[in-house]
Amino acid sequence: MNISAKVESSNEVTGNAAWQARKNAAIARGEGNAAPIYVDRARGSEIWDVEGRRYVDFGAGIAVCNTGHMHPKIHAAVTAQLERFSHTCVMVTPYESAVMLAERLNECAPGDSPKKSMFVTTGAEAVENAIKIARAHTGRRGVIAFDGGYHGRTMMTLGLTGKVTPYKNRFGPFPGEIYRAPFPVPYHGISTEDSLRALEILFRTDIEPRDCAAIIVEPVQGEGGFYPAADAFLQALRQICDEHGILLIFDEIQTGFGRTGKFFAAEHAEVEADLMTVAKGLAGGFPLAAVIGKQEVMDAPEPGGLGGTYAGSPIGCAAALAVLDVIEEEGLVEASVHIGQVFGERLLALQAEFPDRIGDVRCDRGAMIAVELVENGDANLPDAILTKTIVTAAYQKGLIALTCGVRGNVFRFLPALTISDALIHEGLDIFEECFRDALTK
Repeated sequence: MNISAKVESSNEVTGNAAWQARKNAAIARGEGNAAPIYVDRARGSEIWDVEGRRYVDFGAGIAVCNTGHMHPKIHAAVTAQLERFSHTCVMVTPYESAVMLAERLNECAPGDSPKKSMFVTTGAEAVENAIKIARAHTGRRGVIAFDGGYHGRTMMTLGLTGKVTPYKNRFGPFPGEIYRAPFPVPYHGISTEDSLRALEILFRTDIEPRDCAAIIVEPVQGEGGFYPAADAFLQALRQICDEHGILLIFDEIQTGFGRTGKFFAAEHAEVEADLMTVAKGLAGGFPLAAVIGKQEVMDAPEPGGLGGTYAGSPIGCAAALAVLDVIEEEGLVEASVHIGQVFGERLLALQAEFPDRIGDVRCDRGAMIAVELVENGDANLPDAILTKTIVTAAYQKGLIALTCGVRGNVFRFLPALTISDALIHEGLDIFEECFRDALTK
């Protein structure tokens, strides 16, 4: 093995195509990339690639950079932390920032119950630990998740995830004692009543309530298609869990930290979960995730039963404390509501012009916005080809946009909560141009 072999420096490679070729040769194909755009720098809601091209960013790193790219306050906090130390392991020699962050998260979590938190690195880890905590507290085994839900890429979280392609293909078998019910999506003919009735049937045919440790649900489905759960549905789940001693887990990994027009999406329904998983927007781009829950639930595992080498990174904690300051000081929860209104006005107008191709616009959950493309105005005729055509053209014209949905026909818009109206309209002009052009081809 020649460990001294010279690797070509970035200065000797120019262009997105050249970097894509190197990436294809060096990185496993399973870790794909949506666009062959190699980022050189990013600020706010704008990205520049290695060729100097500028893009409006409607993805924010998949709802990670809620405060925008390279926010100066977060940059300063991370820089100051790096001057002190980068890692000691919070499970060996902890530090003030982890305690301070846990205190603030406990205070931010919905509900009056005393809370505790624990830290990990990724959203999937947070979900895994939430299941561990739920089983430790209840002494039960079963977990119920929902069709279309997305909870991560580890084996347990893939078992919970209700979307096969590309996440679950060829990776089974998955852990047992996971059960699934339909998620209420009125646009596709599944009402809140239908979902609750399916839960009743599940309790009669597959798992008794007394064997069920937890029900996990996204208040707004992410990868599944940006479908918001009705307030009445989340309230009914809380009642069912209370009746049977089941823990209610809200996966707020994509919906948290101001994204939906509330600090946490569960606040729309005024429901307190027993456990919440958070990540993405927590630390402004630095890997950090957490489980927040009721004190007596969180303390069920024995000391040493939770954690990890990189859990609660001091750099991540410093960034997260700055993120919470920015959200409060700059009014980003309120800004999220405004962003949804601006997007909604434009997208609903486009839907009115093309009702046969834009089946649904979802814009009532702040800056978590979606457009569902169909054929002939029929919800049962998803147009994934049109969706892919538009997103590819958008990249070429300077817009970073994302898709989602079990059927691959949903555009999701996740701009930074600091984005200006001017940039929103610039990005939507590109989206609309690509949409119209695709219809003529």
